[in-house]
Amino acid sequence: MERTFLMVKPDGVERKLVGEIIARFERKGFTLVALQMLTPSKELAEAHYGVHRDKSFFASVVAFITSGPVVAMVWEGPDVINLARRVIGATKPAESTAGTIRGDFANTTEQNLIHGSDSAETAAEEIRLWFPNL
Repeated sequence: MERTFLMVKPDGVERKLVGEIIARFERKGFTLVALQMLTPSKELAEAHYGVHRDKSFFASVVAFITSGPVVAMVWEGPDVINLARRVIGATKPAESTAGTIRGDFANTTEQNLIHGSDSAETAAEEIRLWFPNL
């Protein structure tokens, strides 16, 4: 069974969309394996976005993700990584189709409500980072 890491970002928590987001993945048939709500430390955020360290948006994305609580989750199911990314929608909300989380609720690229692992390797790294005892 495949696992992925998903995170409702501070804007999704602030807008009270956590239940709606979780419900979409439950209705898709995925199993919630682990969940924690926390405000990430700067160190955790920098490790999570480490692949973008040399990009111009790195500092702003770290500042945003540490600006309030997030809901970090591990989900399990067949082909969960690819299917979850379809449920999430495109990174840029304007390019997300209606019916996806970002297409229905997101307004900006930086504050686009949710993060989802993009590959099995990334999912494994992110799960280890956010849930070291799992």
